Parts: sequence; structure tokens; C-alpha cells
Amino acid sequence: MMLDFEDFKTLVSSEDIDTIIIALTDMQGRPMGKRLTAQYFLDEVAAHGAEGCAYLLAVDTEMRTVNGYHISSWETGYGDFRLKPDFDTLRLIPWLDRTAMIQCDLEWQDGKPVVQSPRQILKHQLERLKDMGLECLAATELEFIVFNETFENAAKNHYFNLEPGNQYNVDYSILGTTRVEPFIGRLRREMTGAGMYCENSKGECNFGQHEVNFKYKTALETADDHVVFKNGTKEIAAEMGISVTFMAKFNEREGSSCHIHMSLRRSSDGKQLFQVDEQAFQHFVAGQLACLKDFTFFYAPNINSYKRFAIGSFAPTSIAWGRDNRTCGLRVVGHGASLRLENRVAGADANPYLALAAMIAAGIHGMEHKLELEPEFKGNAYNSKKPRVPSTMRLARDLFAKSKLAKAAFGDAVIEHYVNYADVELEAFEAAVTDWERTRGFERL
Repeated sequence: MMLDFEDFKTLVSSEDIDTIIIALTDMQGRPMGKRLTAQYFLDEVAAHGAEGCAYLLAVDTEMRTVNGYHISSWETGYGDFRLKPDFDTLRLIPWLDRTAMIQCDLEWQDGKPVVQSPRQILKHQLERLKDMGLECLAATELEFIVFNETFENAAKNHYFNLEPGNQYNVDYSILGTTRVEPFIGRLRREMTGAGMYCENSKGECNFGQHEVNFKYKTALETADDHVVFKNGTKEIAAEMGISVTFMAKFNEREGSSCHIHMSLRRSSDGKQLFQVDEQAFQHFVAGQLACLKDFTFFYAPNINSYKRFAIGSFAPTSIAWGRDNRTCGLRVVGHGASLRLENRVAGADANPYLALAAMIAAGIHGMEHKLELEPEFKGNAYNSKKPRVPSTMRLARDLFAKSKLAKAAFGDAVIEHYVNYADVELEAFEAAVTDWERTRGFERL
């Protein structure tokens, strides 16, 4: 459950909570931070925050120190930034004994925000919306694959020949999902206990693939919940002796997505903007189309992300919008107060703060410039002549780096920081010799 500060102090006093996790979210979308004794948090950290090495926003996925980041390097001495707790995020973590968690914003020692922080990037876009008298509501549908292997055994096997939780397509299957209900059911219950409104779970197409869905919240709350859910899913799986992956494309079957549902609400009267202002809705969708190529890197931030964009896979390849059309990158669903846009481009490996920030920035661009919305696409967008989403990280990186739209929305410091992130990943991948190359070339070439 979500906790207010007074409830937290009471639970600490009664020794029902003795540990609190303070966490930032890194560029890869992972919670990073410290476990504090709850009493020390109350005595010292609640009022002043805590320090953490700024290299947490200047390393690769393997936590290697790499070159090219201005905010933290050997030249700067790898100093600290401050983790500033956001007390709206204080929650109980039911799957960890006597443990609470609080998520943090990042600031420098002089109090200025760390603008490259994913949470700050989203908050900046939300401030832009606020200046327009608007709030953003969102939900993320996150898919993952379950394996009947421990994380340790999966690593020992180099992630090959893993036994999936289901041996066939269990999309919407009740029988198939019953096989993994001890795990999935626990996710529903534990995430509810952590303050999320769990709506449902269902099977998906790939073997062992599943999805747990939560009710929409404000965009910031949704991103915060997304991070807790994704990390918690791995923690619960490890405790149960199984493993999961949120890779966008684990194998040649269907990839795992992060479909993002979004709508806007007027701050003045709480009315759903898309319901009462058809023109604003059209401008918002038109902005998504105009920015999608340039912003794809924030939806697909890894080398593997681009393997997911495959024809006939329920992952998009074309930049088109349609009403309840899953072949399009942008799908309009609902009606009346539930009218919303679903962005189907993001994969399960996306950083939710960056993906949501990109959608909001694109929508603002469309509304500010009153972009005209093209006619909806009907039919199979896979076979259309519509523009395509970038097919590789290299292409997405170049579009993002050169984009005037991205620069206007996010600023030079953010662009430079995340282009370096792409460069680091590309350099690592291009230096690697893959199993595909060995199989293809060891004897045959």
C-alpha cells in the first residue's frame, strides 16, 4: 500500500518496518540506491536526502564506467549527486520482509536538478503540460516471458535452451495461464499490496509470455509504478526459483511490448480533453506521427529493441494511426471519457519515464503547431507504403541526435547525454563476436 509519512513513522515505531529502500531510476529504467535502516531514514535522510555517486547516470548496462558523459567521469572525480525523496512515492513492499520503498529525484549539491535524470525528463514535460492547463493520464502494458529456471542457471547456460513457463501459445488461455498462476497470481496480489490498482493478467503469444495490467494514473505515478513492478517481478521470480525476461525480443517468436495508453485532462475542471475537444485530440495524434521517427530511440533504447519490429508480429513497423487497428504504430481506442491513444512502438525494455516524456513532447508539438491529422489508416499497415519506424539503433540514434524536434523538447544536455548512451551500446555491440557469427562461420566459411 502507499504510505503517508505519519503511517510510516507508526509502522517503524511498531517495528513492522525496519528497512527502507531509497532509489533513483537509471538510464536503463532500473531502480538503483541503498537500503537504510528505517530509523536512520527518519533521523537523518527524510529531511536532507542522501548522496549517491553520479556515475549511476554514466555507466552502461554492465555498470562499466565509460567515456563521454559530462556529468560524471574520471576527470570530474566521480562525485555525488543528492537523492531527494519524493514522499508521494512512499510505499510498502510486501514481498520483502518489513521493507518500504521511496523513489527519489536527483539534484546537484547546489539544489539544481539533474536534467539528464529520466524522472526529471518526464517531470519537465509534465511542467510544460501544466503551463497549458493540462494533466497527463497514462498506463503501461508490460509483457514478459517466464522460465522454469533460476536466474543463476539461466546465466550458467548462457541463456540458451531455457524451459519456458508454457510450452505453447497461451494468449487469453485460462488453462495455459493456470500453469503459472502461483507466480502470476502472486504478482497481482503483491503489486496490489504495493499500492497499485491491478486490473488483470493474461497469457500472451510467445511460449511462457504473460502480461499484468494496472489502472491508469497520472503519468509520473504510472512510471514510478512501472519501475517497482518490473523490479518486483524479478525479485519475486528469484524468490520462487524461476526467472523472467523483459527483453524486447528474446527469440524469433513474438517480442515483448510496452503498449502505452495516454490521455489528457484539463486542470480547470477535470474533464477529459479528448472527449470535449476533438481538435486538440487530432493535433495530439498528429504530433505523435510527426515526431515518431525522431523519438523512437526513447521507445526503443537498446540494440535488441529493433529486432521486435517485425511484420505480422503485432509489433509495429509503420508510422500510421488507426481506430482499433493493431497493425498501426498508433492505435486509437475507447470512446467518450475513455478515448485515448495507444502507442504500440515501445518494447518491454523501454525506460517508462523517457517513453512517456517522448509521447507528451510529441503531443505538445502537435497541439502548439496545430498539426493537421491525416486520415486514419484502414487495413493492414504492415503491407502499406506508410513511413517506417527506424529499423536499427544506429538509425534511431542518428535521427534523435540531429532532430530539431528533440532539441526543442528536451534540450541540448539531454540529447548529448542519451546520444552518448547510444554510442556506448553501439560500440559494445559492434565489438562483440556473436553466437550467430560462430555458427555461421566456424566451419562453413
